[in-house]
Amino acid sequence: MTSWIHRYQSLLRLLVCCCWAVSGLTYAADEAADAFIKRLSTEMLDLVKNDPALKNGDILRINSMVDARVMPHLNFQRMTAAAVGPGWRQATPEQKARLQEEFKLLLVRTYSGALTQIKEHTIAVKALRAAEGDVEVLVRSEIRGGAEPIQLDYRLEKTPGQGAGWKIFNLNVMGVWLVDTYRSQFAQEINAKGVDGLIVTLAERNKSNARK
Repeated sequence: MTSWIHRYQSLLRLLVCCCWAVSGLTYAADEAADAFIKRLSTEMLDLVKNDPALKNGDILRINSMVDARVMPHLNFQRMTAAAVGPGWRQATPEQKARLQEEFKLLLVRTYSGALTQIKEHTIAVKALRAAEGDVEVLVRSEIRGGAEPIQLDYRLEKTPGQGAGWKIFNLNVMGVWLVDTYRSQFAQEINAKGVDGLIVTLAERNKSNARK
């Protein structure tokens, strides 16, 4: 598993910008998906630029920010389930909890280095192509400020009831979808070693990252 993580690491690090972008303040349940992404992206980029601990890759600070500001705006269970694929249905509740925990740690530690690269970047959100009443939409955007614009897309779902609003369940950077990238690799691990084997492999990778 180490080889494929290294292969995608440079590209997927850019996804941290997505994660930080969807955090922040409360929002109206009827807010349009593109407006939601635009507003929170701008708020979060400003926060990162002005927080030395985040820019220096402080893992404790990053974890705290993820828990408080990012996770409420992600359907992380759906993301993990989709990444694990058919193996998710075989997993026990305890295994599912471990998979979510280790997957989160993998993403946080893999992408923490991207925070040091955020300087005078801005987010440009493209016009939303969706029908009124759609509960799943695709929001396309670009990160600008580097040598070339970076394609950054979000798949969102509209959640009803208390805490209603948009939640992200997949992320795309330059044509690479986060969930799809991991799904094929996780499937290989599960086929070879089972769900527990995937958990062990993720845990070992996270421990290795922590020592670096």
